[in-house]
Amino acid sequence: MIARRTTTITGSLVAGAFSVVMILPFTAGADDQGPASSKGGKAVDEAPAGVRTTTTLPEKISVDNSSKKTEITATVKNGGTKESGGLRLLVVGFDGLVVKGVQGCSALAKKDLPPGSNSAFSCAVGSLKAGASKSYSVDATFDLGKTGKICLPVQTADGKKTYWQQGPVPFGTTNPSPNAPATPLLLGTDNKPVAPAGDTTLPKTGVGDDVLPWGAAGAALLAVGAGGLWWSQRRPAGRPAG
Repeated sequence: MIARRTTTITGSLVAGAFSVVMILPFTAGADDQGPASSKGGKAVDEAPAGVRTTTTLPEKISVDNSSKKTEITATVKNGGTKESGGLRLLVVGFDGLVVKGVQGCSALAKKDLPPGSNSAFSCAVGSLKAGASKSYSVDATFDLGKTGKICLPVQTADGKKTYWQQGPVPFGTTNPSPNAPATPLLLGTDNKPVAPAGDTTLPKTGVGDDVLPWGAAGAALLAVGAGGLWWSQRRPAGRPAG
């Protein structure tokens, strides 16, 4: 009886240890991008009463130095008290950050891209209930020899109004590591361009602030498909960016 009981207990401990080994890699992977942030976000057109849309991006991403590939999680949320009505999310890449694909979303034709951008995808979010959110897996590449930005506008389904826009906000590093397997980039940090051989004297490239003065007064209307895309340049009226 004693020997049999010992065998049972030992077997349970082994199974428990195996379970821990299986779970830990998934936990670590989920934490790779750090906490989500709405940094660089702002309210644009006034949303219906009780509707408050926001977006978040990971605080950090990792770029493979060989393939230039990276993954980004883009999340849209309705933090209000009422259902949002039909929404769409745009995922737009600038400069060295090129959006290659967004799960469940459609690529915009080159002629429909916002000025200064290199890629964009449109996601039919649908209607979000109060407190609900929806996340999208974004496949992208990042050329570490350039700066790179991403932008997340949240619009009505027809594109006539933009309730919220995060960015264009940069990902980057001030401490390039070209000889490492991967380079970590932080949200809201201007990238310090670097060549594969470690040459950090490359000139800064991409669209300058004089071309896209985000946050300045005024607004520019861009045609995107059948609807219009508002790239607002005015400050939110009485609504916090958080």
